Amino acid sequence: MPTTKHKRKASAHSKAKTVKNVHSAGLISSHPKAFVLSGWFFVALGIYLLAFESQNNAMFGVAMLSLIVGMITTIYANFAIPKKKK
Repeated sequence: MPTTKHKRKASAHSKAKTVKNVHSAGLISSHPKAFVLSGWFFVALGIYLLAFESQNNAMFGVAMLSLIVGMITTIYANFAIPKKKK
């Protein structure tokens, strides 16, 4: 065995293993404020349909779908809005 071995430093390998926080390039995460507004529009549309147009079962279903889609879109877009660092 040779007396002078080349040993690798541990710090050389640790740099390759670090993972940075990279946001996905999805549509909602790239335009979150627009999707918050569109989510609130769906919620308002669902409330309008429930209040004035829900005499038959089809419009009631459309109103409920509009409420659900609007709430989910708004909540998901609120998570995608970047927070201000203090």
